[in-house]
Amino acid sequence: MEGFYLRRSHELQGMGKPGRVNQTTVSDFLLLGLSQRPEEQPLLFGIFLGMYLVTMVGNLLIILAISSDPHLHTPMYFFLANLSLTDACFTSASIPKMLANIHTQNQIISYSGCLAQLYFLLMFGGLDNCLLAVMAYDRYVAICQPLHYSTSMSPQLCALMLGVCWVLTNCPALMHTLLLTRVAFCAQKAIRHFYCDPSALLKLACSDTHVNELMIITMGLLFLTVPLLLIVFSYVRIFWAVFGISSPGGRWKAFSTCGSHLTVVLLFYGSLMGVYLLPPSTYSTERESRAAVLYMVIIPMLNPFIYSLRNRDMKEALGKLFGSGKTFFLWLDI
Repeated sequence: MEGFYLRRSHELQGMGKPGRVNQTTVSDFLLLGLSQRPEEQPLLFGIFLGMYLVTMVGNLLIILAISSDPHLHTPMYFFLANLSLTDACFTSASIPKMLANIHTQNQIISYSGCLAQLYFLLMFGGLDNCLLAVMAYDRYVAICQPLHYSTSMSPQLCALMLGVCWVLTNCPALMHTLLLTRVAFCAQKAIRHFYCDPSALLKLACSDTHVNELMIITMGLLFLTVPLLLIVFSYVRIFWAVFGISSPGGRWKAFSTCGSHLTVVLLFYGSLMGVYLLPPSTYSTERESRAAVLYMVIIPMLNPFIYSLRNRDMKEALGKLFGSGKTFFLWLDI
């Protein structure tokens, strides 16, 4: 979802607006989806239903394991549980509607439903970025300032940081959604995407959208640039501290505590930059759709595996959750 911020910054200069002659009151839109070929619909339905179920089950297990194991009631796992909840909500904002459209062979989404979907995608997409930044700060304090960790990451401060993340993502998302209610749309109402993409919506506008475009840029700076800079700063300090440890075993032990988070960060931001930081002339609807599937479906699906495959504490907690702490997930050690 966050990729439209980067993409939109490339499009602002050359995007023309349709004439006002076709302006009309729009009550719904058409989500054209990933493919319009009837023979491909059953395959798409099966693939995305499977990925959605894996995403929901995986993230739910992470939340249940952390909440049920007192040993995991630490700041790192507190934010991981919230990240899992955010990933589940982020995916749920678009995929169930896509599956329903394929199953019913009806591409219509109501005007209010489109705006509601847009709001939740913006909010949970932004919250995902904020939580990744907060988790990087948590690892920075744990490795670079271990003696002050209990005070710097107290339960009250963790709750405050989580609340700030919710406010910082909810307010701009709500403002951007409300601004879209002032936009007049043309008779053409087909969205060449599987969700209500903000960029695609603005291309259907018959009225002036400069305020909306400015809001997109502002949200891009808030949700993408600032969290990424905080993550880069945290890991620069972490690497500096880790390489200052004399023993190789000590360096590995310190770095292993943030390996899963760094993997998720590289996968998440690497996919966005690899797709959207390309020349505008190379943009295509197909590439935008593939990118959206990557960071809206595949990465949230992989996150539970990344955080549990090589994390013994998580595997033990998941084992206890199923009543077999010594044998459950033993295959993950292979």
